[in-house]
Amino acid sequence: MAIPQHTIDQILDRTDIVDLIGQRVKLKKTGRTYSGCCPFHQEKTPSFHVYRDKQYYHCFGCQANGNAIRFLMDIDSRNFVDVMKELASQTGIELPKDNQDSKKLVYKREAKKPAPPAKTAPAPATPAPTETDQAPAAHFDPFEQFQPADDPFAGFEQYPDFDQEPVQEGNLFDLLENVAQFYEQQLPHSQSAQQYFRQRGLSAQTIQFWRLGYAPEDWQHLEKAFPQDIEGLKLLGLIRTSDSGRDFDLLRDRVIFPIRDHKGRVVGFGGRALNDEIKPKYINSPDSEVFHKNQLLYGLYEGRKQKAQDWLMVEGYMDVIALQQYGIYGAVATLGTASNTEHLNILFKQNSRITIAFDGDAAGQKAARRTLEIALPLLNDGRELKFFVLPDDHDPDSLIRREGIENFRRLLDQAPLLSDFVFAHLSQNHDISKPEGKSQVMGELKQLTELLPKTGSYRYLLQQFFREKLGFNRKWQPHTNNDASLSFSTKVDAEEYVVAILINHPYLYIHFEPLRALIPADQLLAKILQIFNGIFDELPDDPELAKYYVLGACAAYHYELQRILQQANVGDYTTSPEKADKLAEDFSIKLQYHFLQQKIRSKKFSSIEEMRNLKHQIYQIDKKRSLTLLEE
Repeated sequence: MAIPQHTIDQILDRTDIVDLIGQRVKLKKTGRTYSGCCPFHQEKTPSFHVYRDKQYYHCFGCQANGNAIRFLMDIDSRNFVDVMKELASQTGIELPKDNQDSKKLVYKREAKKPAPPAKTAPAPATPAPTETDQAPAAHFDPFEQFQPADDPFAGFEQYPDFDQEPVQEGNLFDLLENVAQFYEQQLPHSQSAQQYFRQRGLSAQTIQFWRLGYAPEDWQHLEKAFPQDIEGLKLLGLIRTSDSGRDFDLLRDRVIFPIRDHKGRVVGFGGRALNDEIKPKYINSPDSEVFHKNQLLYGLYEGRKQKAQDWLMVEGYMDVIALQQYGIYGAVATLGTASNTEHLNILFKQNSRITIAFDGDAAGQKAARRTLEIALPLLNDGRELKFFVLPDDHDPDSLIRREGIENFRRLLDQAPLLSDFVFAHLSQNHDISKPEGKSQVMGELKQLTELLPKTGSYRYLLQQFFREKLGFNRKWQPHTNNDASLSFSTKVDAEEYVVAILINHPYLYIHFEPLRALIPADQLLAKILQIFNGIFDELPDDPELAKYYVLGACAAYHYELQRILQQANVGDYTTSPEKADKLAEDFSIKLQYHFLQQKIRSKKFSSIEEMRNLKHQIYQIDKKRSLTLLEE
């Protein structure tokens, strides 16, 4: 059974891992986690921890770890499908049924109409040519009168029942591919369609790459091209029925943009009218068994095929195509709908950092605000969103023509981070030189930050960023050495730099929490992380108060912290919430890899299973390190 990833994610979201594991293991709340004796190895002192916010478990002893699915698979020695069926039943989510799903893709093809029996009456000696004789009927088969000598029915009258082909089954994906090829073949026959693409500056190679085509003016061109597939074409919405009962084709006299899913299969079509007076200018295939516009992005398959790293959401098909022709891969567009949660999640799965382009006019600003409110709940730690505001009356294609490709790339790279965009957006309508204006901005910010995930650090980093931008007096600021850098001197090592990050930005602790299972208990960072684990749920919402709270809790290490804060230059690398979050993520990944490698080299394993778990963790962390290097 093939279970889509979005279904797996949905089941995990609805499964409370603490309740699930609590049915098998006696758990006790300790700080931010729930702990108990590990069910996978014998122990007397609890080292098994369950994290509700991350839906994850980890044993510090045997290194067993994973999500709810992995727990049930390991604890009961069951396979993936059995576990998914149980969790699906508990969460009320229906798993796909392969047989049922495949049936939805099938339709009945119509049998070919039989040819009329050949006339045996003698023909006139000198027949007069007629228009009918010059144009034989489309169903005429010149080989029909000939039959093999060994045919057992030779010489018998052929009744329609014998002459008809058996009813066949068609597949919607195959039909869509055939229709796409048909539209491609029509393009050379339309001067107006070719002229449209020439005016848009598209090359023959680009037209071929995107499989662009043309739908003829004829109201029944698909019926004529695919007479056996009427039922399938109606299921796809490419043939409609009028109120009077007459069938007609949805797309007529339009340039055609085939739409492909993530596997490269044609699932629908977009059509653009050649005459700007025709409304609507764009028509898309309606939703069907294979086409769901709210879950598709035009250009996603093509971008992945070209191994795009940076992803940009633009407005329309032609923007995506033009950018690809200029060598900017990874542009995508929604299919005539506003961007939604599903669209953004699809892009975040390609890269944790995405950019969205908007027009600079009032409509563009409104769309940006709407997208902002949709995106904020998705900004888990490590995700980054940028806003590329286009000049008025320009789309990406026209901007490249005006600025040139190099300047366009520079403008794209300089697109503001979400934090800068939000500050500009909220402050443009208030006088932030006055206390009242600052108060209004902070009030609106609070409304927006309420949309951010409560378990992440970004909401607190954003508040701190706004306070600094608005010039609120800071009551405490650690002294820093401006000569310090990420290359570290012998006075400050990587672990101590993490300590400095934690003191300056306490809510970044969630990035470093996995290090508790790896760092030797006698190191300062391990002791600080242990303190954070106990106080994290009690941290004040106000960033400044949170720092004081942490300093008080870590008072036993006052002298070590004073030295570290004087020598570690954290401020220069955390000037925005995104930079602070990225810095913490990078350090956490690097240190996890370092300590896992140390543990492997020490060869101090309690079991073969622990060694395997360690190697698996190194493999997963190494993948994250590789992605980090690519993004840099």
